[in-house]
Amino acid sequence: MGAPGSAHSGPSRIDPSIAFYNPSGCGPPSLQPASETAIWDSKLVPPAAIPSYTSQDSPSFKESIKTRTPEEDIMGRAGSVPMSLYTGQSPRKSSNRDEFDGPHQFLDRPPAGIIAAQERDLPHVPTNLLVQEQDDVLSRVNDRLSQCAFDFVAKYQFPIPLEKDKRPVQAPSDREWTEWVFLLKRLATKRRIPARVLYNGQIKQLVTVLENSLEMRHAAKHQSRPVKDDRNVLQLISAGLQVAKILKDAACMQYMDSLYLQTERVIQARKSNPGYLG
Repeated sequence: MGAPGSAHSGPSRIDPSIAFYNPSGCGPPSLQPASETAIWDSKLVPPAAIPSYTSQDSPSFKESIKTRTPEEDIMGRAGSVPMSLYTGQSPRKSSNRDEFDGPHQFLDRPPAGIIAAQERDLPHVPTNLLVQEQDDVLSRVNDRLSQCAFDFVAKYQFPIPLEKDKRPVQAPSDREWTEWVFLLKRLATKRRIPARVLYNGQIKQLVTVLENSLEMRHAAKHQSRPVKDDRNVLQLISAGLQVAKILKDAACMQYMDSLYLQTERVIQARKSNPGYLG
């Protein structure tokens, strides 16, 4: 470091007015001005901001080792100036912290009576369809939705990206319903699907409607899942009907509506006559 105002014409040289100062004999030496008239570079931290080193044998040093911050660990010395003071950057937030560690609030707990009512045994929800009947209904919805998506993509000539580990699409069954949903969602978010081809131009609702139907495939393929109640089965059929509606597929809508009514009739008949198997 040359004297102020001088040009750097060769290897950097230490100003003779600056002397090494390290009273404890540990850690890197500090640069302290030999005279009170030494001029500090405006980019450096003022001398008062740099604490002096503490002897390793002192109790205060040993205590500071236990409590030093990650920034101090980076500098390698307890009590040293954090790197952020030199760089002007904020200290990096710990990876296990999130917005819930910042300013937050808690709601008042509900009265004891409300909590007691909530924690009672859940009411019985009727389940009249047999497991095989549920699997059959949901598989039919899943397959019909795949056909609906296939026809929609083919009708408007939307591109289907080729993948090395998958064969080109020749039939609706070449892709699972989850894969059709992923394709349609990507086409929508990339603005490849014009609003005019959807029911009432509901481009913003398309992704939500598609996601509501995803349970269909899980229920149809993963048959080890718990038996669904009657309302849940009807709800999944209704979700499929909403997909057909937003894609403006009248044939698929009619199929879903017919399946809904047929399933509902079986449920009602089973309620009045538990032995009914029609």
